[in-house]
Parts: sequence; C-alpha cells; structure tokens
Amino acid sequence: MAEHEQEFSTKRMCLVLGVSRSGYYVWRERSPSLREQANATLLAEIRAAHRLSRKTYGSPRIHAYLRRKGVRCGRNRVARLMRAHHIVARKAARRHPQTTQQRPGAKAAPNLLQREFSAPEPNRKWVSDITYIDTAEGWLYLASILDLYSRRVVGWAMADQMDVSLVEKAWQMALLSRHPESGLLHHSDRGSQYTSEAYQHLLGALHCEVSMSRTGNCYDNAVMESFFATLKTECANAQFSSRAEAQTTLFEFIEGWYNRRRLHSSLGYFSPAEFEQSSGH
Repeated sequence: MAEHEQEFSTKRMCLVLGVSRSGYYVWRERSPSLREQANATLLAEIRAAHRLSRKTYGSPRIHAYLRRKGVRCGRNRVARLMRAHHIVARKAARRHPQTTQQRPGAKAAPNLLQREFSAPEPNRKWVSDITYIDTAEGWLYLASILDLYSRRVVGWAMADQMDVSLVEKAWQMALLSRHPESGLLHHSDRGSQYTSEAYQHLLGALHCEVSMSRTGNCYDNAVMESFFATLKTECANAQFSSRAEAQTTLFEFIEGWYNRRRLHSSLGYFSPAEFEQSSGH
C-alpha cells in the first residue's frame, strides 16, 4: 500500500484489501523489523548487481554473484525480492534473416561433434557460426569462433558483407590468440562460407578435423546458438544507429564483458577467463 499511495487513496486501498485505516497507520509509524532492514540491504545489493550486469542477470546469476561477494543470502529469497520489485532480465527480440546459405554442389563434412559440447582442455574443439546485427545502415554480420572448453570467444570478425573473408578473419584472429595444435576439431554449419575452398584450405593447413551440422538442425551447434542468443539479449536487443556504433558496442561486450566478467552457469558461475585461469590454462 505504501508503494502505491501516489496512485490510489489510502481509504480505497484499505477497503479493497480489507485492512483498517487505523491498523495501516500504526504499521506505517512503527520501526522496520530486523528482517525488513535485512531485506532492504539485500535489495540494494540486488539492484547494484542487476545494473552491473546491464540488467541481464536473472535470480540464479544474481544469487551467484552476491555469494561470490560474500553476501549471505538464499536463492529463493533473491528470487522473491526480485519478483516483488519487478527486477527482471532482458528478453531477446525476435527477427531472423537467413545466414546459412549452402553452395550448390559443395561438399559437406559429417557431424563429428555429435553434440558433445565439452572438451578436456582448451583448443581441442571450436565451434563457429555467423549472425546478423540490426543497424539503421543495414545488417552487420558477426562471425565468431568459440572454444567449447571454456565457452570463450577466441576469434571474431564483423563486416557488412557475409562472405568468405568474414569467416577467414575470425579464423586468423583465433589462430593468433590461441595457437592451437594440429588435430583441432572445427565445427560449423554447411553455409557457403565454411564449405568454400579458401576456408577449407585454412583448416587443412592445421590438419583440423572438420565437422558440420546436419542441414537445418540448429541443435547440432547449440552452444554457439546460445552465445548468439545471449549477445542478442544483453547487447544487441535494439537497432543500432550505425554499423560503427554496433562494432564498438560488440567489441566491448565480447572482450570486456562476455569473456572476462560474465558468469556462466555451465562453468560453475565463472567467466570464461576465470575458468581457464582456475584450471591452470
């Protein structure tokens, strides 16, 4: 009732809720209980964590973040306070241009990954894909390569054209940052960029095991799909004014937030960088 006094009269709220006005005023005048004071303190921590996460964390990640800070709280209590105060994570927008365009007559590789989305150490299994970013100047395409060991984005590139050079630049970045050994498993869809002779030559130079999703089956590359969904929800959930703005924002999201600071439930609520450091890699 106290939160809605600016919208409704006290008399009307008491009548609707079956509360006496005298009882309500007695409650208003009393000092907050220890529980209420503790909830107010915890709510302030929750709001700060939610702002830090760009308003993208739900209650599980908020709870994990607070526990890492040394704040003693239960997950259900965090969820209850977030519901009561309408603190919610962002939702992704839905708009899907086609990014997988198969080249007629192209030779596709079998699905060697077989939905085994884990790796015993870094640089053993990489997954890759292309997504679109909406800008007022037209689509910006983002090619990414992700290491299944730590869910870290190890290579990426952006351009206004979805051609072979886009995925080649992402590959070259991944090589320079990670220096993988031969035998790396590289998984992608059957798009023309990945089946091109130029890109296959790059993979062959490292003696990669080439794996590709089955036609029309997004679940064969579910981890990359999950990364793109996170990016669309937390970073690119509205149209950018220009491609330059999008590029700057995406760079900061991938390198400054996602790889280094964002807590991943699949990694025990570590960031990819923290997970690799904690395991000695």
